[in-house]
Amino acid sequence: MSETPFDKPRLKLNKIYTRTGDEGRTRLASGRQVSKADPRLECYGAVDELNAYVGMARLTAGGLSNREPRLKPLAESLLRVQHELFNLGSILATDPEAAGERQPRITAAEVERLEKEIDAASAELPELTSFVLPGGSRLNVELHACRTVCRRAERLAAGLAETERVSPEVLRYLNRLSDAFFVWSRWVNRLLRVEETLWDPNRAASAGG
Repeated sequence: MSETPFDKPRLKLNKIYTRTGDEGRTRLASGRQVSKADPRLECYGAVDELNAYVGMARLTAGGLSNREPRLKPLAESLLRVQHELFNLGSILATDPEAAGERQPRITAAEVERLEKEIDAASAELPELTSFVLPGGSRLNVELHACRTVCRRAERLAAGLAETERVSPEVLRYLNRLSDAFFVWSRWVNRLLRVEETLWDPNRAASAGG
């Protein structure tokens, strides 16, 4: 395989506003004009939103790496995920029949890498006896936010796949990535020596909690 299997970006962003979308229409990367409410845009818009949340978690992990050096590799993994999400968004923003062989996309390699990282982090975690609530550390909460946005992106991709062709690897990747965020959220609290917050239904007001 080539060291650079995907084409490099070929664009110039010299002017940010163009006014071409003022009437609620835009163009896919392949050139087709669609509504900004189109399911395909909803889908890669959620992926774009997820990328921003991952960026926040990456900065937090990097900032904590002096206190806990093992968070530095996590920050590096999150940066890789950001690039992968942009690749995923690229293919979602393109009509399937217009996608070229070297267009950035998600492959089985990205899914397999996530699975290895999930397995490695899971091996250090205790079994769960209840559901986990976000909390304990800022990084934990940010990773949970990533997880929930990732699940929304996955649901939108699944809906899009019901009417249009979507690569199976897109769905597999988003499914596995949300699992990774969950495992990483638990793992960082363990590294930071923070106790997990387990769901207790009897802490509700109706139960006298």
